[in-house]
Amino acid sequence: MKHKVLLSLVLYLLLGAAAWAQTRSVSGRVTGAGDGAGLPGVTVLERGTTNGTSTDANGAFTLTVQDGASLVFSSIGFVSQTVPVTGSTVAVRLQTNETLLNEAVVVGYGSQAKADLTGAITQVAAKDIQNTPVPTFEQALQGKAAGVFVENTGGKLGQAVKVRIRGTSSVSGNNQPLYVVDGIPIISEDQSTSSAATNPIADLNPNDIESISILKDASATAIYGSRGSNGVMLITTKHGRKGKTNFNLGVQYGTSEPTNYRKFLNAKEYVELVSEAAANENERDPSFDYVAYTNVRLRRWSAGNDDYKTGAVDTDWQKEVLQKNPFSQYDLSASGGDDKTRFYISGGYSDQKGILISNRFQKMTSRMNLEHTATDKLTLGVNLSLARTENHRLDNDNSFGTPMQIVALSPITPVIDPRTQLLSGALDLTTGLPNTLYPVYYNPLLSVENASNETTVYRALGNVFAQYQIVKGLSFRTEEGIDFLDQNEEYYSGRLTARNTDFTSNGNAQSNYSQNVRFTTNNFFSYRYTASEQHSLEAIVGMSYEGRSYRANSVSGQQFPSDSYKSIASAGLINAGSSSESASSLLSYFGRANYAFDSKYLVSLSARVDGSSRFGANNRYGFFPAASIGWVVTEEAFLQDQKVLSFLKPRISYGKTGNQGFGDFSARSLYGAGSYGALPTQRPVQIGNPNLKWELTTQVDAGLEFGFINNRISGEVDVYQKKSDQLALNVNLPGTTGFTRQLQNLGKMDNKGVEFALNTQNLVGNFTWSTNFNASYNKNKVVNLNGQVIEGGYINRAVEGQPIGVFYTVEYAGVDPENGDALYYLNTTNADGSLNRSTTPDYNAAQRVVVGNPNPKWTGGVTNTFGFKGIDLGFTFQGVFGNKVFNGAGQYMSASAGNGYDNQTADQLERWQKPGDITDVPQARLFEGNGVANSTRYLSDASYVRLKQVTLGYNLPTAWTTKVGMQRVRLYFTGVNLLTFTDYEGWDPEVNTDYLAGNIGQGNDFYSTPQAKTYTWGINIGF
Repeated sequence: MKHKVLLSLVLYLLLGAAAWAQTRSVSGRVTGAGDGAGLPGVTVLERGTTNGTSTDANGAFTLTVQDGASLVFSSIGFVSQTVPVTGSTVAVRLQTNETLLNEAVVVGYGSQAKADLTGAITQVAAKDIQNTPVPTFEQALQGKAAGVFVENTGGKLGQAVKVRIRGTSSVSGNNQPLYVVDGIPIISEDQSTSSAATNPIADLNPNDIESISILKDASATAIYGSRGSNGVMLITTKHGRKGKTNFNLGVQYGTSEPTNYRKFLNAKEYVELVSEAAANENERDPSFDYVAYTNVRLRRWSAGNDDYKTGAVDTDWQKEVLQKNPFSQYDLSASGGDDKTRFYISGGYSDQKGILISNRFQKMTSRMNLEHTATDKLTLGVNLSLARTENHRLDNDNSFGTPMQIVALSPITPVIDPRTQLLSGALDLTTGLPNTLYPVYYNPLLSVENASNETTVYRALGNVFAQYQIVKGLSFRTEEGIDFLDQNEEYYSGRLTARNTDFTSNGNAQSNYSQNVRFTTNNFFSYRYTASEQHSLEAIVGMSYEGRSYRANSVSGQQFPSDSYKSIASAGLINAGSSSESASSLLSYFGRANYAFDSKYLVSLSARVDGSSRFGANNRYGFFPAASIGWVVTEEAFLQDQKVLSFLKPRISYGKTGNQGFGDFSARSLYGAGSYGALPTQRPVQIGNPNLKWELTTQVDAGLEFGFINNRISGEVDVYQKKSDQLALNVNLPGTTGFTRQLQNLGKMDNKGVEFALNTQNLVGNFTWSTNFNASYNKNKVVNLNGQVIEGGYINRAVEGQPIGVFYTVEYAGVDPENGDALYYLNTTNADGSLNRSTTPDYNAAQRVVVGNPNPKWTGGVTNTFGFKGIDLGFTFQGVFGNKVFNGAGQYMSASAGNGYDNQTADQLERWQKPGDITDVPQARLFEGNGVANSTRYLSDASYVRLKQVTLGYNLPTAWTTKVGMQRVRLYFTGVNLLTFTDYEGWDPEVNTDYLAGNIGQGNDFYSTPQAKTYTWGINIGF
């Protein structure tokens, strides 16, 4: 508190001080080198500061700057220029350039020209993510940023998205990057009370984003200290530009459908297989008549008749829940301003119905960004967004109520109970429809009709700031930010649903409310000094404080008068209730200095000190330094006269970052309340650890940036190594202590990898063609777990010497051609030490070994962009290679009827039937489980290449649009996930089943929803 009061006092004194720095107003016009036309929207930034503006529709601008300043002109698709201010006017002509080697890049607490960077940072522009029909912007990043792996848990809308920057750094802590919006770190952790995580980042409107800077190495991320180990995403939203008020209207309509349908048995094939399985089991166990029993069951599932014998009913249950559904989105924004005030105001609405029945995600957003130049020295501003999202959710993948589990039902069962009828095209719910009596299992369509699961979020995110120019080159900025997230989850399951099969609860309802608030203040000085055009120094020093509070309440009830009453207030019995509360705080001091000599020798130093309430009393503060150097070789005299090499900059960085992504009170000894009889009690529930501290990651990065032929060919290569130490692990304690576990800093993990990015302008002129390619390799290894083996998922584990989440199980060896038994590898050691690899039908005798890795070895993407006279075409292919996925549902859906009467995938028709058959599918044996235990039988290569996005657009000629009072009109088509090339046999290779998803539980598929294939048509109108 003392720090905040002191800094506030300093601010007031500075604002009241008399200033003596010299300033001047400079104006000018920016044009394109090709046709000389004015370029609107070009960013004009006073180098080394955040003072800037943008050109108007004619390319004109006016800006007040310090004496001796230089202006950086940057715009997507053009070569940036740095121009010293020597008079009151400036004329600039920008050259077309897709490589953007010198674009202005947002970094922690400031911005730099990319040519001056010595850290590994990838910049993603607005055009790469806007108007993409996905709920959250991370999905639009797939295949577009080297070193960034983005994976959806499945095709359900609004659910968690896995993002890894240069691999996984923690075993038990958070591995998601830190998200910072307009300088303010935001809430990105799951807020849901269910086992399927939601994604708070979906509350942001991608069309409000101007750019995203992805900080990857320690030189770039150490400025964020104990939260930098997982990388940082700096999100800058759109701001107003000087000039007339410009309006932009965007409208999109389209549809989504599944990327893939699996092939299951039809009615005749199903009857054939289960009848054969019953007959085979009769031969093996004559004590019970499996054939007669199966015939009775088949008649029942055929709605009590013999239609199953003729295939009269052949239901494809998969197509009852996977559907084609609409997508729509509307955006309206206004921006403009004058010398004093600039503004950007927007509103957006999107409505997407999922490919899985009853799944829907609706979002309403608004944003106001306002900046006002109060005096020549003082600038004030506010950035504020409000959002409301409504997510019609579904049960997690492991619930009988999730629609995808419907594929287990037999195809001989009709969808509608034949004893009832359809009324006016709708299901007659009074008679218990859909079919509830005859299916093998619970029918998920009952949940579709008789249950609801809605999550509503209200979110306010914003900050206010003041920036004051103290003296020449020295300014002070203060920011106050808040992220207020209010979430309400309402769940109701009616009398006919899976949660009420005992028919005694008469409906179940649950209401969960949570409130998560994060307050942030940043206060820092910025200093810029130049001398004789050789020495350039930029420095910042400051502090920040964050306070977070979380509160949640939950109540559930039963015994409702009817399914028309769904709120807790109507419950006849309140059967459970709970509440929770948590808080944390972070006090930080940071600094950074960038020095350049003669624009070619670059040095950067940064450091941050974090004091966190999550750390133990003995380690309250952590120190996170970083250093990097770079050499712009092409600025040397010996390369000045050549024309081939345009840019060459080797750079090296080293630094330390942290991770405090564990519980708020993990370091403390805790007591909990309870009851004994009717009396209140209190007891110890956690043993403290005063030595608990942040997880530490040390990273070394060596990079090379290059450009050839006037930067028509450019790119960068990075080689890095990340060593994570002091990982927080739960360690077993002697029972005599009264506790079983304690969180301690013991683990170690390594990541090493290579990143490559290449940008080329293949054709220039009237017809343009550019290509952007990136590829990343990362190798993860768990080095030390204090001897522990941590299980997760179905067959995942964290074990020393292997990648995190590695698959560990027995190896499937196929089928014995003599008797149809499933075989497994039995690895024994011969007397001479050699391996004897034999087989056995005894699953329990086979050894479990490491059999695969859920982490991809390679990821990447390639984007081609074409342009010709107002027509543009762009498409991105995304690739993931070297990872495997385990199908946990294989033991039910691909089991040769060995686990019961579930419908089977079509490949089970290739089962063994007679001696001599060569196949990988064992003999069908009802209930015997021949080959259904967890093994490599259900482990598959999940590498894939996907046509991630295609956009075809047409900009109407200006001569047409101006006649109707419009500045621009663009028509376009966008397709997402149009093609997928993979050998994976499941619905979709991009999967991580929601109820198991975690650091260790990776690469699992359990009735998981495939990704959506989306087609949209849109129009953007500027006026």
